Amino acid sequence: MIEWQDEGAILGTRPFGETSVIVEVFSAAHGRHAGVVRGGTSRKLAPVLQPGAQVAVAWKARLDSHLGSFTVEPLRSRAAAVLGDRLALAGLNAVCSLLTMVLPEREAHAQLYARTIGLLDLLGQSDLWPLAYLRWEQALLEDMGFALDLSACAVTGTSDDLIYVSPKSGRAVSAAGAGEWADRMLPLPAVLAGQGDASNAEVVKALGTTGYFVAHRLIKGLGDRPMPPARARLLDAIARLG
Repeated sequence: MIEWQDEGAILGTRPFGETSVIVEVFSAAHGRHAGVVRGGTSRKLAPVLQPGAQVAVAWKARLDSHLGSFTVEPLRSRAAAVLGDRLALAGLNAVCSLLTMVLPEREAHAQLYARTIGLLDLLGQSDLWPLAYLRWEQALLEDMGFALDLSACAVTGTSDDLIYVSPKSGRAVSAAGAGEWADRMLPLPAVLAGQGDASNAEVVKALGTTGYFVAHRLIKGLGDRPMPPARARLLDAIARLG
């Protein structure tokens, strides 16, 4: 019998038989990992097994290749933070949907896990969340091997007048460096490079650029799959904040 114990955040659940559910958890040491929770539809367990909830889990299976089963103990519910809060609910769904889609199974991503827990802990704080989510999405790209390099122009090597991002390389490009290719470049809002205005409108523009790389680098490599609709709902919720 193979067993381990860890702490993580629930990404989602799906039915398994009449009374059980398959739960996906994101943890520091075991990454995105699934297991069956017996009786997961019960009145006792169903409220615990909600997306975003922080839980202690014990997993066991006869072989490492098996689905295995989870025993789950609640540590922190984040349900109260999203009740009646359009932005928080959209944000939680976007984070869980993206992680479920792009994270390899059973592969540890400790730094991304820490960033994710920090972001989930900010749910309900609408003044902080949009920018925090942008930084998280940049960290997601970096952790998956597609970090944006916004330090200097990919063409001229200078750090002046950086206003574009190359859709091919993910590197910054200056106005002079873009030349006749400017119409093919992605915008580089200052907030994306950690500078300037961090208004919600600018964050939405920056997420348009990071979203290109999420869709065309992370998701495209997984086959013919679209961006999770939850992310579009998040951008709409941020834009509505004004």
